[in-house]
Formats: sequence, C-alpha cells, structure tokens
Amino acid sequence: MTAVITGSNRGIGLEFCKQLKERGYEVFALCRSFSDELKKLNIQTIDNIDVRDINSLNNVKDRINKPIDLLINNAGIFRQDDFRSLNFKTLQEQIDVNSLGPLKVILALLPLIKKNTKVAMITSRLGSIEDTTEPIYYGYRTSKAALNMISKILSIELKPKGVSVGIFHPGYVKTDMTNHKGDLEPNTSVKNMLDLIEKLNLENSGTFWHENGSIIPW
Repeated sequence: MTAVITGSNRGIGLEFCKQLKERGYEVFALCRSFSDELKKLNIQTIDNIDVRDINSLNNVKDRINKPIDLLINNAGIFRQDDFRSLNFKTLQEQIDVNSLGPLKVILALLPLIKKNTKVAMITSRLGSIEDTTEPIYYGYRTSKAALNMISKILSIELKPKGVSVGIFHPGYVKTDMTNHKGDLEPNTSVKNMLDLIEKLNLENSGTFWHENGSIIPW
C-alpha cells in the first residue's frame, strides 16, 4: 500500500507519516523542506515541493512512479486577518495554497490514481458557511470554503474511476499553526481521521467530516 502526504514536515502531516508507516504503508512525504523529525522516520521524502507549482508536482509523479492507494492533501497555511487588517496579498496566497494547491496535486498525480484510491482533503470547519459566526479570518475561511467545493466536485468527477474523496476537519489541534493551542494532540486527531478514511467509500465520497465522526454542515 502506497500513501502520499503533502505538507509532511511537521504537525498533522508529520503525524500522518508516522501512523501510516506504522500501519504498513510505503509513505512518500512531500514538503517544502525537511525537518529533523521527518528525517528520523526513514521514509521516502521529496522536498522543494510547492503545491502552487505544477511543474514541481509533475516531477513528483515521476519520482513516485507507482500506483497510489492513499493521497492526503494536507499542505496549508494560515494568516490571521479581520476586516480592518485585510491584506489581499496574503488572502490570495491562502487561496493559492489551500484551495488550488490540492487541485494541482491531484491533476499532477492523476496518472498514479487508480480504482479504489482514496483521496483525503484536510480542510477546516472554518470553511463551513453555515457554521460561520465570527467576522474574522477572511482569507483562511474563504480558502477552505473553496477547497470544500473543489473537493465535492472532485468526488463527482472521480467517482466513475472508482476513486473516493473525503473532506476532513482535523479538529482544533495543537500544532505550530495554532501556536500549540487546541483541544487535541496531533496523534489523536490523525488516528481519528485515519479511522474515518478506512470507512471512506464511493457511497460516502464527498462527505464533510469532523474528526470526531460527525458531519459538518456546508
């Protein structure tokens, strides 16, 4: 079994690499630069990957060069903002990385995606329009709402190929992105998401899941 994870050098991505290796997967870890923790895992690592750059992603396809059983689009960035501090440069950056990046990854790796491949999109409940109650995080919320729509469309697009797409909110996890504030440790969040990924199939493809197993409103 082969797994590919983007944004794998720290936090949730690093934990996905650890737990998937423990579950017997051959893991390909994609990242912009190696971390010491990632090097210690002794798995296949591919650095200098920018999910905004389709050319670097096409090179990844050639280096993996085998069918993918599980693709986890985890790479993402977060920039704080509110209406008074809007920065359209960082807003666009979040859309490019968080929304369009995963789509470019899938397009680049499509020749390696086969029947029964599972694709996991790591999103956020902050991308839920119905659940929005605070006037903050314009860029991040917008980018994740866009990712949710892209993921839903892909679930329809890829279903005839036998490929299922799951959309997962990891919870409020203690990582660098949250300044290590949160309700969950990365290992708990990732275990819960992997358990849900095991249940992912063509019938529930395109569902927006919380790591705790509940369904999040769009």
